[in-house]
Amino acid sequence: MKKIISVLILCGLVAASGFAVGGQQAGADGEITVRLLTDATGIDDRSFNAAAWRGILEFYGDTWANQARRGRIYEVITAQTADMYVPNLRTATDEGHDLIVTTGFTWADALGTVAAQNPRQNYLIVDVDWVGQPNVMQATFAEHEGSFLVGVAAALKAQEDGIVNPRFGFIGGVPGAVITKFHVGFIQGVMSVLPNAQFVDYYTNDWGAPALAMTQARNWYDSGVYAIFSAAGGSGNGTIAQAREYRQAGRNVWAIGVDSDQHDEGLYNATDSAVLTSMLKRVESALIYALTAVQNNNFSGRVIEFDLAMDGVGYSTTNPAMTPSIVSRLEEYRRQIISGQITVRPTYAQARSLPGFPQNLLARDD
Repeated sequence: MKKIISVLILCGLVAASGFAVGGQQAGADGEITVRLLTDATGIDDRSFNAAAWRGILEFYGDTWANQARRGRIYEVITAQTADMYVPNLRTATDEGHDLIVTTGFTWADALGTVAAQNPRQNYLIVDVDWVGQPNVMQATFAEHEGSFLVGVAAALKAQEDGIVNPRFGFIGGVPGAVITKFHVGFIQGVMSVLPNAQFVDYYTNDWGAPALAMTQARNWYDSGVYAIFSAAGGSGNGTIAQAREYRQAGRNVWAIGVDSDQHDEGLYNATDSAVLTSMLKRVESALIYALTAVQNNNFSGRVIEFDLAMDGVGYSTTNPAMTPSIVSRLEEYRRQIISGQITVRPTYAQARSLPGFPQNLLARDD
């Protein structure tokens, strides 16, 4: 009898500690808990990871200025090097949170390993559709659709400015299928307005090397490139910095932001920004979707694509340089993509078959 009583007391203590069946850990007030795992750029990249963090804050009703539940209900864990991916995943898993989130395809192998070893833990990975574990929700985005629209915007702005034979640049981070969608989507958008436009491209092979992007942007702007779209994580801030410097000096060049609205990063005085528009990849939508699924007990390992129709991608209009006539044209393009009148190719293999499409890009479909 004493042993039975002891077991009952122990069970009561475990329940009171906040751990539920399956190792999931709830907050003191019953709220579900989440950990966001990022690469070295962290949530201050002002781009991809920042958007994921914003989704967590929005789900809990907090803001960037008031992260009231941080450290208790939600937290970010940053891996300074790739060899910390598996240890960080295991640490977060051992803590027993309701959801563990990883951002970016560089996490795929590590997550596949850890998720298989912990089938009762819920995981979300953004930008991956090949992990294939029943406890891993995979969020993908139609980046090519949103990138098409900012390509249209850049081309329309060049026409509005009276630029003859404008050239356009693309700076990517680490090559791969996801960044290729940004790359080829942007070019298709520009070419839908300017079929004979010329392009240059470059990859930093690093998400956190803004100096590399800044140097390349300077070289391109000096050679007459009108607008540069960067999909390179924190590296892309170098493109914005160079565009900001040149526009402040009176040069008519533009940067195009990515993932989050990067208008403020391009401000060179109180009102004017070097960021014409940003391709909005609403990573926050995936975070809110997954957290809601956990909350409603219907979380499962499935692939979900957030496209234009799901408001998963889009473009920003913060800059007044995005004139009403440009926005009106963009909205028509957006409707045609959603309706299927316009098909945006997501891979280089598909896009390069289009008439006049560049054949020597650095894009990679793997």
